[in-house]
Amino acid sequence: MTLFDTLREQNIQTTCCISGGGPAGMMLGFLLARAGVEVTVLEKHADFLRDFRGDTIHPSTLELMKELGLLEAFLARPHQKIYQLQGVVEGQKIIVADFSHLEVACPYIALMPQWDFLNFLAEQARKYPSFHLRMQAEATGFIEEDGRITGITARTPEGLLKINALLSIGADGRHSALREKAGLRVEDSGAPIDVLWMRLSRKPDDPDQPLGNFDRGRAFVMIYRGDYWQCAYVIAKGGYDAIRSRGLDRFREDIAAIAPFMRNRVEELASWEDIKLLTVAVDHLPRWSRPGFLCIGDAAHAMSPVGGVGINLAVQDAVAAANRLAGPLKSGHVKDSDLRGVQRRRAWPARLIQRIQIFIHAHVFGSIGRNPPRRGVPLVLKLFSRIPFLRRIPAYIVGIGFRPEHIR
Repeated sequence: MTLFDTLREQNIQTTCCISGGGPAGMMLGFLLARAGVEVTVLEKHADFLRDFRGDTIHPSTLELMKELGLLEAFLARPHQKIYQLQGVVEGQKIIVADFSHLEVACPYIALMPQWDFLNFLAEQARKYPSFHLRMQAEATGFIEEDGRITGITARTPEGLLKINALLSIGADGRHSALREKAGLRVEDSGAPIDVLWMRLSRKPDDPDQPLGNFDRGRAFVMIYRGDYWQCAYVIAKGGYDAIRSRGLDRFREDIAAIAPFMRNRVEELASWEDIKLLTVAVDHLPRWSRPGFLCIGDAAHAMSPVGGVGINLAVQDAVAAANRLAGPLKSGHVKDSDLRGVQRRRAWPARLIQRIQIFIHAHVFGSIGRNPPRRGVPLVLKLFSRIPFLRRIPAYIVGIGFRPEHIR
């Protein structure tokens, strides 16, 4: 700490301090403020406007919006509806999941830019005087007393900020700085893939539902976003440098080979700056908490992009945490058992989804980058094609999850 930082040091008091203004942090902040808890959310960026973040709002999250009485206002924001997940496997079109049969208010996935989702939550939360959002405030460490975490320190443009809090929450994502500072051990389940994200324009006669293309060790997923496609090219773990070394023209040709109708658009990728690397991680914390501190969302269990379920699980964690902790926070007494109770409720649904993702990594993406001979469409996908009822199973797992939460 410099003398300048000391001179400009600020100290504030709150009941709950949340590091991270993503889906988990903003939803938890909103729900706690709604329950009358004094809460401060720290977001290290100046705004929520960042591209190639998860944009999928699942039926279970839309159901929460209904329970909050906000569904109509939420759906007034620009979005696209996904009723099915489709793929082209070695030239054969397969419908993998059909959400239209889910018994919920919105039997579809809504595609909405994450910044719109987060801005919506911030607007709703600001209606409560106990909610405080500090932008450009990056959590750097903890305040501790007698082995208990009693607050968070943060770096801001105005200097060092100290937030004293009854409870501190780490909702700062898969690369959480706070879980490391807290000494919480991370178990890595491994992921054999990384993803290259990019935008390509959409033509009027293109499909209007997401489309995954899988053929001979290549995978290219296209997510409908109105006038453009948000595209994911799956690569072998650590393979980005090798792909770059082959040159951009070769990469464009690889895309055109697996998605031929995009051939006249790959030139829109003018440089490698138009392509963003997502390093895929699947990990979890065996223990989510320390006295005075709790991790939720990706900070507790980083998810693969398979199924786009990361936002859904983060929001479910936030709801479970608010349901369990709002009362103790208002009373001024949060027990360690309360924090462990959040983990007991949310850990196994997250781990079960992770195991499914790991299975898909091995059996769908295991040949990425190897250029194996064609083996035909796998039997399980043939069954989805021939027996439409089976499509409801992955639709429920992806759209609802194993333990959906509800607003109290």
